Amino acid sequence: MAQWNRLIEAPPDAVWAVLSDGEAYSRFVVGTHDSWEQEGQWPTPGSELGYTLRIGPWLYHGRTISRLCEPVRRLELEARTDLGTARIAFRVEPWGDDTLVIVDEHPLSGPMARWHNSFLDALTRWRNRQMLVRLGELAESAGEPDRERA
Repeated sequence: MAQWNRLIEAPPDAVWAVLSDGEAYSRFVVGTHDSWEQEGQWPTPGSELGYTLRIGPWLYHGRTISRLCEPVRRLELEARTDLGTARIAFRVEPWGDDTLVIVDEHPLSGPMARWHNSFLDALTRWRNRQMLVRLGELAESAGEPDRERA
């Protein structure tokens, strides 16, 4: 299991605004070149995002399905690729004026689940650490005018 957390200097609703914007995923998910809302009203359960991954010269298209959504608190996703599926869970916790975001990711099925090991967990934690930095930058920049007035 690859779990990581980050304290983001923005209120939970600013973090949630980024998580609930399907087109924002390409701006904070590491490796994602483009994202778009594909099916349903993101992030209601069953809705889908389409995405493109860029790995060197290769482009890969996949989809992510919202499995659980508790607005401003919790979002659980299932990413689907030819290599299998993965569960990605975000917990959004108020922490004073800031927000503690915890992400937990692990493979569910396919070759990635069979190949799952501590080395892949370390790579996933690195990726999630970078993802949370980017998520924080987006949420913090959106909340800056509010913080200046506070």
